[in-house]
Amino acid sequence: MHLELWLAFVAAAIVLLAIPGPTILTVISYSASHGKRATLPLIAGVALGDSTALFLSLVGLGALLAASALWFSVVKWAGGLYLLFLGVRMLRAGASAQVAAAAPAPESLRRLFLNTYAVTALNPKGMVFFVAFLPQFLNSSASAAPQLWALGVTFVALAAINAMLYATFASTARRMLESRRAQRQFGLLDGSLLCSAGVWALLARRPA
Repeated sequence: MHLELWLAFVAAAIVLLAIPGPTILTVISYSASHGKRATLPLIAGVALGDSTALFLSLVGLGALLAASALWFSVVKWAGGLYLLFLGVRMLRAGASAQVAAAAPAPESLRRLFLNTYAVTALNPKGMVFFVAFLPQFLNSSASAAPQLWALGVTFVALAAINAMLYATFASTARRMLESRRAQRQFGLLDGSLLCSAGVWALLARRPA
């Protein structure tokens, strides 16, 4: 692979990753509600989720999702409904009087990781993205498979860095508001973000 092609891919990937989607909205939500302790599990969830989507794409599932409206819808609805479930649960906790009187018990780091992984891996647009986007940066005179894996690994690394930056920003903003009222408002905001991510995922359209 030519260095120029790889650098062009890096630049394009950075621009695309900077636009918040369901995964990043999930990262922001959990970071705002759990602080710095959530950063590593969230980064790991994003990296492993994108790695799963990359692997499934390169073994053919991405092409299947791009060609089949049925399977795209199945995966889309599974991911979107899961996000809505998480968002509604957080909204209910944020609106309850008990949460207003006392800080909520933090979720385990394992659960934060698993939730973020599921949201990322169950995003069908991610799988289709790898199938449609990566080939645009291949050198036609060289073997495709090694180039695809190199681009995929690069994208996963950039996605992890992007998640870290968003998580750090959100956890820093959380420390600015320490009162119980502010924590309650954060709970409502976090739930709203997760619900928004769920709606975003459900409205995803299969590429033409």
